[in-house]
Amino acid sequence: MTTYSQEAQELPRSYRWIAGVGLLLGPALSVVGTFYWQDGGVQGVDAAVFNVLSSLAWLVGLVGVFRAIEPWAPRYAAIALPLACYGVLGGVAFGLQGMHEELFGVSHGDAVRLLEPYPVAASVLFWFAGPLFPTSLFVLGLVLARIRAVPVAIGGLICLGAVVFPISRIPREVLVAHAADLLLLLPFLYVGIQMIAGRLRPRAAARSVPTSPTLAEDRAATGGTALHGDRR
Repeated sequence: MTTYSQEAQELPRSYRWIAGVGLLLGPALSVVGTFYWQDGGVQGVDAAVFNVLSSLAWLVGLVGVFRAIEPWAPRYAAIALPLACYGVLGGVAFGLQGMHEELFGVSHGDAVRLLEPYPVAASVLFWFAGPLFPTSLFVLGLVLARIRAVPVAIGGLICLGAVVFPISRIPREVLVAHAADLLLLLPFLYVGIQMIAGRLRPRAAARSVPTSPTLAEDRAATGGTALHGDRR
């Protein structure tokens, strides 16, 4: 298995801050947006704005997480990143659908029925993309706990929040949505802070990180320059 030098594992400070803030804002904006849901399960325009901004923050934060853990789970990071991005786009589509429901005065059920003549488009934008977001979070929780980048309890909360998330969004149950948002907010507060502090790594790696011969030679050839560049 390829190992990475300490320098190769560390992300630039500015990158960590931006990604960490994204991990904090993603679930926090979702929490706020849920309070704007209207009667009948309609999200409405206001909730849609928070949902889209939340999706943007999630995207920035999750890209940072995959980059941070790539040295210890390279195959997973390579596969999970595009799938998670696709899932986040499903969240954007979910928000815009809620906006259109209020603009055109249709219920959520009617909006779903109006999609029936367009099965391919509906599948690409909603039925495939939508489930990928909570699925990505569920697997991420397992992987973070497996490589010991977070405590098992934190990984378990991420998995639990990922399970409850679609249960709240499909039938548009507000109370369940609040519970799902909180279950995701709590663990990602921890993950976001760890990201900002530069501690999102396996605990064993923080104590001792072997350097592969190839990377050692590259470092010597470049005068010890870090692969991730300037950390200012």
